[in-house]
Amino acid sequence: MRILIGNHIDPAIRDRKDLRAWTQRVLWFARDGDLIVLSDEPDPQFLHYATSFTDVDPQTLRILIPPAGSHAGLLLDPETLIRDDFLQTVRGALGDDGPERVDEVFALWPSASVARFAAALGIRARFAGSDFFAQGGGELVNNKATFRALAAGAGVPTPAGAVCRSGGEAVDATVSLLGGAGAVVVKQAHNGAGVGNQLLLCDPRLSSDHVGARHLYHLADGGRETVEAYWRQRWDWASAHERFPVVIEEFVPEARSIYSEHCADREGTRPTESGELLYVGRRLSHQIVPLRGVDDGVRSQLLRGGGRLADTYRALGYRGYLSADAIVTVDGRVLFTEVNAQVSGSLHIYQVIAHRIVDTAAAPRRSVVEYHTAPTWAVSDADTFLKAVDELGYGYDPVTRTGVIVSMPIIPVGAEGAHFLFCVAYGEEAEHQAIWDGLDSRFRGHA
Repeated sequence: MRILIGNHIDPAIRDRKDLRAWTQRVLWFARDGDLIVLSDEPDPQFLHYATSFTDVDPQTLRILIPPAGSHAGLLLDPETLIRDDFLQTVRGALGDDGPERVDEVFALWPSASVARFAAALGIRARFAGSDFFAQGGGELVNNKATFRALAAGAGVPTPAGAVCRSGGEAVDATVSLLGGAGAVVVKQAHNGAGVGNQLLLCDPRLSSDHVGARHLYHLADGGRETVEAYWRQRWDWASAHERFPVVIEEFVPEARSIYSEHCADREGTRPTESGELLYVGRRLSHQIVPLRGVDDGVRSQLLRGGGRLADTYRALGYRGYLSADAIVTVDGRVLFTEVNAQVSGSLHIYQVIAHRIVDTAAAPRRSVVEYHTAPTWAVSDADTFLKAVDELGYGYDPVTRTGVIVSMPIIPVGAEGAHFLFCVAYGEEAEHQAIWDGLDSRFRGHA
């Protein structure tokens, strides 16, 4: 059996709000008899829905909820994992054979608290990379500034840029990069899906909705005084109030966003899948696996650079899955932009849904796209969405290996309804676009 922990980035690194729905993606990885730790009770409808695809008997799963801690159960409080009362509950759930029955401790985020949890139960060796993570290694390998240093040391190409530890350094780097590119991307050390990135430009022709930067800022010019005024306003945001360095990179227009995932274990590293990220309105809209529509040269650069990064992170002590994110320039160069050394939002898509359920490699060839629901949609609840999927004929068909699979709980939040993720398995590009268009027509502005 395994212990699966549905956590996310430690709040001490980056404060998040309600992650109950997002962390329930850990249910896709469950096997019969596993013990699952969540911050709150899982959505029962999603639990039965997901396990119906993975052929897991939900009655065999033991789900434990630690004390709510300082986050009221909205996310897993790292400190509650190692409270004596919760550890005793876990020991009781493991039974008389206890630790000997545990094959693996699998966590979505490589927290030091998980290492302490495993050590307290006497199963430290079952949490791969435990010693590294116990010393704060999870923050190190998920820091965008550290990434640039490691990529440079490994000889992996990145966009021109700099790691800045003061507002003055940021001004110098911004002025220099704007002089050549006309636009830069400002990156917080810790954030995801473009939320911590700002596209800063003085050439309005470079404005783009299809870029991984949620925020957009127009400069009147690229002069030092203008740039200094910007950084007086934004340094505290970018540096998380001086807690972390800030990355400033040259903006590369008309680039495609791709990634290569790898697994680092005691034997070495190996590529596990590659895919593409797509943005609409500078928001992550959808991702597609496996990676299609690139030539052998691009694929080779992606796998070679991703492999070097995986080897470098493994040499530090990291163990587990990691995603090497990159862009493809219009002239076919692959430049790496960050590494997510954690169970990213891609693993459940390709490992479980694409590989195990859909079997994208079988004939006829299939792909899987995972969509974020549009901000313009109004979905009142899971029953409404699933009923619409059935009525429109979009439900997943295991014979054709096509259709919709909801990949996280559909939990309404206030009057605006639910925002969630769902996958579409398809053959030709037109198929998934037709499904999106049909659902968009059904739910745009309708509760």
